Formats: sequence, structure tokens, C-alpha cells
Amino acid sequence: MQSKKESLLESITNIIVGYSVNFFMNLLILPIFGFNPSLSQNAKIGLLFTGVSLVRSYVLRRIYNKIGMRKDGKESNS
Repeated sequence: MQSKKESLLESITNIIVGYSVNFFMNLLILPIFGFNPSLSQNAKIGLLFTGVSLVRSYVLRRIYNKIGMRKDGKESNS
């Protein structure tokens, strides 16, 4: 099991890597489809997608934790 500190480090690393990949992929892919955002616009697009990804990841983690608790017979609202 991960400690809270390890979970936080993993989450921060995941966000930094995800945002970086998103930023550079937008620079490569969007022009192929006729979109040419400025670096500032690209950064904002990346932040929006990163926010959505963060919420998605959190919700899925909570769902899987709840499923795991039910399997272990430890129903809780934490």
C-alpha cells in the first residue's frame, strides 16, 4: 500500500508528465487539422485537458477504492 506522501508524489508526477505530453502533442497535432494556437492558447488548452484528466482520475480512483472495500467487506464513506 502507498503512503499518502507517495500517493501525492505520484499524482504530481502524473500531472506534470501528462501536461507536458499534452502541450507538445498539441503543438504537433493541432496544425495537421488546421488549428494553429499560439503558445499561450496551447498552454490554456493543456490546462483545461489536465483539469478534466485530474477529475477523471480522482473519480475513477474513488470508485475503485469503494469496489475494493466492498470486496474486503469494509464498507466506508471515506
